Amino acid sequence: MQPEQRTMNLFKKKKQTEYKATSLTALTWQRFKKEWEGMVSLGFILLVTLVAVLGYLITPDSTPYCNHQQLEIALRSPGFTVRELQVRPEHDVPRVGFVRKMLFGQPAQYRTIPVSDVRLSEDSIWVRPLEQDEWMAFSRQDVAPQPVITKRFLLGTDRYGRDVLSQLMLGTRVSLSVGFLSIFIALVIGIIVGAVAGYYRGRVDDVLMFIINVVWSIPTLLLVIAISFALGKGFWQIFIAIGLTMWVDIARVVRGQVISLREQEFVESGRALGYSNLRIIFKHILPNITGTIIVIAASNFSSAILTEAGLSFLGLGVQPPTPSWGMMMKENYAYIVLDKAYLALVPGAAIMLLVLSFMLIGSALRNAMDVRG
Repeated sequence: MQPEQRTMNLFKKKKQTEYKATSLTALTWQRFKKEWEGMVSLGFILLVTLVAVLGYLITPDSTPYCNHQQLEIALRSPGFTVRELQVRPEHDVPRVGFVRKMLFGQPAQYRTIPVSDVRLSEDSIWVRPLEQDEWMAFSRQDVAPQPVITKRFLLGTDRYGRDVLSQLMLGTRVSLSVGFLSIFIALVIGIIVGAVAGYYRGRVDDVLMFIINVVWSIPTLLLVIAISFALGKGFWQIFIAIGLTMWVDIARVVRGQVISLREQEFVESGRALGYSNLRIIFKHILPNITGTIIVIAASNFSSAILTEAGLSFLGLGVQPPTPSWGMMMKENYAYIVLDKAYLALVPGAAIMLLVLSFMLIGSALRNAMDVRG
């Protein structure tokens, strides 16, 4: 083989290797993998999502809402370990299926009593409840087959004796659910309004921009509070309230992008072929601004999480006993000046890390989709 031919073959192989991924999605993913902040953030978000999906299957406290209260062990420090006697309830509690437990939890099978000392005999069990001097006797028929268990609370307990780690893990469901559902509502409204305003222009654009500017002029938090009062407090109402306030910036960005694309040759070709305006908007223009929409959605996701936490802290968001990070901060903020500051700092740190992760992913996506890079 001639040296020129060998050089040409090597050049072709190099080019094939460099351009092996020809689709825009594959090229964007290759560039995104080079952004280490984005990859670390993506891994953290996937971990949080996994915790939210598995839910009660992996929480130390698998009772509904992780609301198993034991006042005897309230406000215990992280790493606290205690022995507990399992007493049969008056009525048997049926076990639920795998999926139902994952979604809604499993009611406690036994009533638990924290104990400091245990003495076993053939037909009875003598225990001394925690921080008490008197002994209590239970027959073997009144307790579980495994009468005494040992529990460790890695993040301690709150003022009601609930496991802080379990509440923190289950709180991921509220934060991620608020983000996904509110952003979905905001995207639907924002994309439709912005695309219609940018494509039709004229009087339609003037009317829609007037509505956008009016909503834009109202502070987001005040508007969310007003909508929350109108809809009422609750789990689903908070999604709608946040979604109805976050569509404005999406509409403004989409409108600007559509205005810059509506005079392009491919749009003129669609009109010449007789395509309807809706087909041109949704099948030809919007796919070209998908990257911009993804970046702004990632940014708004973090804003939705912060808004929900703020509303829950004010008592206008998700209501007890549903655990949320904002509610945990509200219940424990007074301990910041005491020796239990971690009760408020831990959920605050969780909010900070999740918001930071979405902000870094948005920045990494912007860099990966920048054609000038």
